[in-house]
Amino acid sequence: MANSRKLSSVQQRELLLLLTSRFEKNKHRHKDLNWDIVRQKLETRTDKLWSLYEMERTGGEPDVVEYDKKTDEYIFYDCSPETPKGRRSLCYDREAWESRKAHKPSGNAIDMADEMGVQLLTEAQYFTLQKINPVDLKTSSWLRTPPEVRELGGAIFGDRRYDRIFVYHNGAESYYAARGFRGLLRI
Repeated sequence: MANSRKLSSVQQRELLLLLTSRFEKNKHRHKDLNWDIVRQKLETRTDKLWSLYEMERTGGEPDVVEYDKKTDEYIFYDCSPETPKGRRSLCYDREAWESRKAHKPSGNAIDMADEMGVQLLTEAQYFTLQKINPVDLKTSSWLRTPPEVRELGGAIFGDRRYDRIFVYHNGAESYYAARGFRGLLRI
């Protein structure tokens, strides 16, 4: 399924039911948004439905978190309590992955996000998500790294410990069983 980028009508219906239920159960994430409008947009963008399906399939529990008035886009974030299980043990990007001589992980966060049609959260977006829902209490998530940090070989990630949000750095080639990435999708 992941290669076809097209969902069956049954998969579309099941995903929309799941997203509707999640939207209704988590109104604190989107107080002023109307699900009917979001759903209408989703029903006309099957490519975006496929990306949401991938977010869900890999454990992200996507939900609407923001609305961008300038672009008229609804923004879904991965809202799972911990970094998505199906996206862990990845180094940051292809360059980092290729630089590893031994014990290479199965892939990297940037390429996987691209394949899914999503973007990694920025540091600011991660803080937004943390204000809405405390996440990554036991795990951590790679964040979109500023070019000046990446050019020096590093990458940033975030987590929540001691009731505080921390953003750290690591070599981009590092990977851990408890570190993955959170994505966002604009619709």
